[in-house]
This record gives sequence, C-alpha cells and structure tokens, in this order.
Amino acid sequence: MKVLKFGGTSVGSVSSILSLKQIVEKEAKHQSIIVVVSALGGITDQLIKTSLLAREGDERWRKEFDAMVDRHHKMIDTIITDTSERELLFNKVDTLFEQLQSIYYGVFLIHDLSHKTQDTIESYGERLSSNIVASLIRGSKWMDARKFIKTEKEHGRQRLDTELTNQLVKDTFKSLPRISIVPGFIAEDRDTGDITNLGRGGSDYTASILAAALDAEVLEIWTDVDGFMTADPRVIKEAYTINELSYAEAMELSNFGAKVIYPPTIYPVCVKNIPIRVKNTFNPQGKGTIIKSSIENNQKPIKGISSIKATTVITVTGLSMVGVVGVNRRIFSSLAANGISVFLVSQAASENNTSIGVKDEDAVNAVNVLNEEFKLEIEDGRMFPMYAESGLATVAIVGENMKHSPGITGKLFGTLGRSGISIIAIAQGASEMNISFVVKGSDLRKSLNVLHDSFFLSEYKVLNLFICGVGTVGGKLIEQIKKQYEELKLHSNLKLNVVGIASSHNAIFNREGLDLDHYSEELKASEPSNPEKLRDSILQMNIFNSVFVDCTASKDVADLYQSLLENNISVVAANKIAASGPFEEYELLKRTALQRGVKFRFETNVGAGLPIIGTINDLRNSGDKILKIEAVLSGTLNFIFNEINADIPFSETVKRAKEQGYSEPDPRIDLSGKDVIRKLVILTREAGYKVNQEDVEKNLFVPDEFFKGSLEDFWKNLPNLDTDFEQRRQRLSEEGKRWRFVATMDNCRTSVALKEVAANHPFYNLEGSNNIVLLTTERYKEYPMQIQGYGAGASVTAAGVFANIMSIANI
Repeated sequence: MKVLKFGGTSVGSVSSILSLKQIVEKEAKHQSIIVVVSALGGITDQLIKTSLLAREGDERWRKEFDAMVDRHHKMIDTIITDTSERELLFNKVDTLFEQLQSIYYGVFLIHDLSHKTQDTIESYGERLSSNIVASLIRGSKWMDARKFIKTEKEHGRQRLDTELTNQLVKDTFKSLPRISIVPGFIAEDRDTGDITNLGRGGSDYTASILAAALDAEVLEIWTDVDGFMTADPRVIKEAYTINELSYAEAMELSNFGAKVIYPPTIYPVCVKNIPIRVKNTFNPQGKGTIIKSSIENNQKPIKGISSIKATTVITVTGLSMVGVVGVNRRIFSSLAANGISVFLVSQAASENNTSIGVKDEDAVNAVNVLNEEFKLEIEDGRMFPMYAESGLATVAIVGENMKHSPGITGKLFGTLGRSGISIIAIAQGASEMNISFVVKGSDLRKSLNVLHDSFFLSEYKVLNLFICGVGTVGGKLIEQIKKQYEELKLHSNLKLNVVGIASSHNAIFNREGLDLDHYSEELKASEPSNPEKLRDSILQMNIFNSVFVDCTASKDVADLYQSLLENNISVVAANKIAASGPFEEYELLKRTALQRGVKFRFETNVGAGLPIIGTINDLRNSGDKILKIEAVLSGTLNFIFNEINADIPFSETVKRAKEQGYSEPDPRIDLSGKDVIRKLVILTREAGYKVNQEDVEKNLFVPDEFFKGSLEDFWKNLPNLDTDFEQRRQRLSEEGKRWRFVATMDNCRTSVALKEVAANHPFYNLEGSNNIVLLTTERYKEYPMQIQGYGAGASVTAAGVFANIMSIANI
C-alpha cells in the first residue's frame, strides 16, 4: 500500500489535475493507494483574505467569494465529462459553498473572527478539492479526515493526538478501498468536535500520519518540483535535484527554507522507517528525491544549501549574564509564551551575550517582550536594552558527512571572506550536520552561489567576467573566450560567464551571461556609461567569483581598481597605468588584494603573453633575489628597428607599426620611451625594489619637439628624421651592429636607452616585434635566465589576459 499526497499546484489547474488522475490510476493497478490532496493552489490564502475582509466589514469579501466559486465551477465543467456525475458534484460543491457563504456573512455582520471560525473557513479548501478529485477518479472513495485525524488542546494550541489518531486510522482503513481520497490539512478536536487543522503545509503531515499508522510501503509527495534541490534554482541556475537524502538531512533542509516538505511530515514515517519519495506532478518520469534512514555511496560532505530571508538577529547582552543560571531559559520561555519562534541561537563562550534569529515580522514584538522580561536588569545597568538588526538572511549548509570531513567550517569562512561577505552570527551543533550563519540580506544571492560553487554542488565552477574595452585586445579576448567556452566546460568543468562588457561610452550587463555573438550590436544600442557608472553597476550586481578585466589604456578605468579590490572583485589588467603609477598606489593595490583574498594580475603589462612577471614572482617566492634586468620590452620599437633599411625609412617603419597593430594608438607613447619606462618600473617593483617613473634615466632618440602639438603635426614632421636615421643606420650596418632600445635595472638603478649591440649579444638576432628579458639573480648569476618571444600584438596580449583569468579560475 502506498500513500500519495498531491499539493496545491498539483490540483491547481486542469492540466495538473488530469496528470494527477493518470498518476493515481497507474499506481492503483498494482496496489491499494490512499490519495491525500491539498486545496487548489492559492485557495487557502484566498479563504483567509476573504475572512479578513468580512471581519472588517468590507463588501469586497463577496467578490473574492464569487471568484472562488467561479474557479471551482470552471474546473468541474472542464474535467468532469459525464453529465449526471457533473450535476452530482455541483450539488456537493455548492452545498459546501452555501455553508461557507453563511459563515462569511456571519463574520461580516458581527465583525468578529475567532480561531474556531477561522479554522472552519480554512477547511473548505481541502473539502472542495478532495470531492472534485474523488468524482474525477472513477471507483475512488472519499474519506472524511475529520473522522480519524484528531487533535487536542495543549498550552492554548492544537496538537495531534497521536495514539487516538493511529487507532482511528487503523479502524477506518481496516478494509482498504482500491483508491481512497482524503482531504489533507483538516482535523477535529477530540473533545469538542470543532474543526481544527494541522498547520499550513499540513496536508503533507496528514499523508505521513496515514502512511505511518498503516505501515505503508512508501509515502510519495507529489509537488511542482523534481525533488529537493541542492539550492534554490531561482537563485542558482546550476542547482540540481538531490537523488537521496537521509531523514535528518531532509528535516534540516526543510526547517531552513527548502519548502518541499512540511517539516513535521518527516517524523512519523522516520520512526517506522518508511521512505519518502518527492516527485513532480508535471514531470512524473523524473527520478525525484528519495528520503530514507541511510544513504549508500554518500560521498559528498554537503548535500544542499537552504536559506531564510527576512531574518532579524536580536542580541541579549550584559555583564550580569556571565555565569548566571537561567538567563537563556527566561529568553526562550518569554518568547515562546508570546508565540515567537526562534530558529537560530548563537552564544559567546564568555556568556555575556546571546544572539537569536527570528523572522523580521516577529522582530518588534520579540524586542518588546525581551525588554519587558529583563526590565529590572536594564534599569539598573546590569543588562543593555535589546539590540536588533533586521533585513538579514540565514543560510544553512546541510550534510551528514560534514562531521567526517575536517576543515568544512574553515573552508566556509574562507570562501565567504574572499567574496567580501561578512558573517553576522553563526550556529553549529555538535552533530555538525547543519552549519547556519547570518549575512546581510543583500549578500544572500552571492553567498548561495559562491558556496554552491565552492563545495562542488555545482557541475561547473563559474567565473563571472566584466570586460572593459572592446578594441583590438578586448575584442580578441572575447573571441578567444567564445571559442574556448565549450572546451573549458567539457575538460575543466569551468564556465567563463561574461556578465558585463563596456566600451569607452557604453556598457551592458546580464547576470546570466551576455550573448557573445551579438554583444557589439547590443553595446551600441545601450545607455551611455562612464567609469563611475560602470563601477557602481558592478558593485550593485554583487555577483560571486567576479573578475574585472581591463583591456583599455584609460587612467579613469585604472582608478577603479582600488574600489573593486576592496569589494572582493579580482582585477586582471592589460592596462599598465595602475601598476606603473605612484609606488604608494601600486603597493596599496597589491596589499588590498592580499588582504581581501582576491587577485590583482597584470602579466600582459610587460611582454604581452610572455611569462615575465610570473617568472620573477616565482623566483622571489622561492627565495631567489633579482640583481639585474636587461630587456628589450617594446615590440613596437623592435619592429621599427628591424624593419628600417635603405628602402624603408624611419617614418615609414613607424607607420607600418601603427597599421599592423604593434604600436599604441598614438605611436609617440612608444617613441618617447614612456611605454618602456612603465614596463621597466613594473618589472623593477615586482623584483622587489621601490621605484617610480621619474627615477628612470632616459636616453631617447627622438627630439622633444616631436612630442609637442597634435598627432597630425607629428605625422607631418616625422619624415624630417629620415635622413639622419639613414646615415646612422649605414654606419651601424658597416660595423655589423643593430639598434635595440634597452631597459636596464641594476641593483635598483634604472635606465632606458637606444643601444648598439654587436652580433655576439643576445639581443642582436631579436626578430620582428619580439621581446627579450635577461634576469641575473643570485642563482642565475653567471648565466642569466632568458625569456624571449612575441611581445606585442592583440592576439598574444589577449591570450596573456586569458591566461591571467585562468590562473584565478584555477585557485
């Protein structure tokens, strides 16, 4: 024998109730079944709303009542095809509605709504729906739950009389019909005969009581989801159905916001070791979630994450609490006496404060109750008035295996800390099955996503990228990400989610990820933006595992780094301005990233995709010391001095460098040595020395006057240098030498100069736009380490940025 319970959504529409019919008739072919049904979806709320309108003397109660009648009539008209059966059902339903209308009218006249009357009103939802289902399913028998589900009054509240109920259930179902239809939720006071109920969600409880009393094979809860999810799928796209849970795990998840099963449902069947299966009425083929005593192959330490929004933390504090017996008893007794539920408790070991979590709606009442309870202590200063912080959220990570997995709590704190999420209160039982903590409500989505990602509940690790700059480098980067997207998902379980793209004037955002095939058109059509708006939009999204990628050369964009790092957003920069700016600002960026547990990566500031900065960092981290750096760091200048010959004058090589994308948009930045100076400053700093751009000795090869005026003036005047360069080039060629613009750091002394190198020098055969770096260290003193390769170009620079992003993803 099975017990099947169908929730409000399962009987809320024509399609769902017809699906219920198919499921029930299929199951009934193999064994007897009991079907417990809830009211039509939303009807219980409407019954309550209408009663409140009637109590206030508001005539709108009639409109609400008529709407309920009309909804049930339309349902019957659509699903019951036999004329005589439909007429019979209409008579039953209309009789119930006549009774209900009389009750409402009485409430309307006397402006009073007692608990007894309210319970009676609420019972009509299940009484109506169960009669409809009983008429729809041929051969079924309607059973009145009031005859065998009995409650008793205790401390002013109704509670189940378990012993009497179990006996009555056994007597009632001694001879099982093929299909029994039972209205859920409804009960009856054993002493007075008044209609009572088992609480919101009580239909689940009704089904569990029946299953336990009759030793059912299984209790099936049919709802509108495939089962328990690893997290709320409305918040976490990667959430998936949990195949198996223990009773304890299901109870913990249910208590903390996973509204799949009414929590009291679990206990009756748990005692009898009857499994619960959660299934989806709209997807009956799905496996669902099975809940039982023990789980085989239960490897994951964390099973799921659930949450409670609208949390208030109230702190009871005072020196008089230390060592005093009975303070907590007074806290919880006074709250319980006033009907206030506490779902989280956190107490300092010193005992001088206790924090409790309640719903926001109970906060004011709870504070007043506690202030009154400790009125005398507050008046004489032994305790402080209650402090309440609202607008928070409670998160619980649940899993029986946590107690067998050292470091879970440490990983939890570390993960949240790196994401800039502060924990306001925490509670963990000795069983270690549930770690609950409170965060700001605005951090809830971020908390759930980062924990789901970090504890391997997600199929993929997700990195959310904000890309600023869609020029040559930014455009190539987006192409590379698009090309590698599926490969990374398949082989690295990594999703690179581009959630923001900004140009110099516009920006677009999408938390779920932008369409990289059409981002350009979308960007052009978007609202105007600027760096400040860009920063604010990124911070407002408050998205987990965020990385800001700067593919611009803008100082305004570089000025955003500090704020982003302070908000736990990693930064990957192709932009050299921040790392080569004032030393104090550079040092602050590095220190902030370290303190916040995020990353500030700028490998492509020097050598495009070459691993120069990474190598220097590896050498230093392993205990080596950088003594000297000699480098050709400008792919642009190296291209120019490799291209120049008798047929191609100096001015033409500069134009070619610009046309082929090697130079900056304004080539004067390269020719002035400014780009190389920035790179040398960055390398020197990463080598462990304090240096600024003004400390670099400059030996330049283009007169100062060429850098004044407009860019148009520059191009016009540049050919004036061709004759001098050709004469010097001829002499150089005769001597068997070549020009190289060399950056040097020697024990913190820095300089840049156009040097002549002979054929035996490592720089002599440097081709095209290649870069080369020689690192002399304490370990590599006699034979310097050499790094050489492409040092310019949009594709290799974008690839270097991509590599930096991947280094963050692989942490």
